[in-house]
Amino acid sequence: MSDEQTRSLLARIFERFFPKTPDFFHLLHEQARQVVHTVGLLVRFMETNDDDIGLEIREDEHAADRVKIMNIHILNEAFSTPMDREDIYRAITTLDEVVNGCKDAVNEMHALMLQPDQVTLEMSRFLLVGVQALEAGFGKLATSPADAAIDADAARKAERRVEKLYRRALAQLFQGDDYINMFKRREIYRHLTNAAERMAHCANTLHDIVVKMV
Repeated sequence: MSDEQTRSLLARIFERFFPKTPDFFHLLHEQARQVVHTVGLLVRFMETNDDDIGLEIREDEHAADRVKIMNIHILNEAFSTPMDREDIYRAITTLDEVVNGCKDAVNEMHALMLQPDQVTLEMSRFLLVGVQALEAGFGKLATSPADAAIDADAARKAERRVEKLYRRALAQLFQGDDYINMFKRREIYRHLTNAAERMAHCANTLHDIVVKMV
């Protein structure tokens, strides 16, 4: 056996017992990038009430599900991880739940025959600010994890702005006697608030990862 063949055999044996660790930093960053794309579509939908954009959001949700399933499979098969496994799993699932919240809001607006209003637009814009911060934070984990804590905090601040807007909107909404519209609108506001809550949970996970890495 030649020296090259021997090295190749040893490399295969090493890879069998010590397989290469998947690049979870890249995987999480790419998943966060997908979430930013979906929430960007949500903002455009709230600006235009374009049914085609609503359809894009539903298609994005299916794509996000495939990314989630793939990432969880990679996590389950990984011999080792550069971060706590539970933190990776939480990041994968909460990022996906933000996309689900966007889809749920659009689907219910269609089912209830509701058009966007200023509240849904502002909530969506705050959501976009938050998920852009998450994307930035996950993108920094591989090179400058300490800086990602600032992005996690920015995402949490965006969630608090959504929550404050939600409470103000409810106070204004429940005036008069158009109860059907009140409860319809409340459902949509709640879906967007739920998406923001999942975004904050993801920010907490990002911060946990930072604390364990630095």
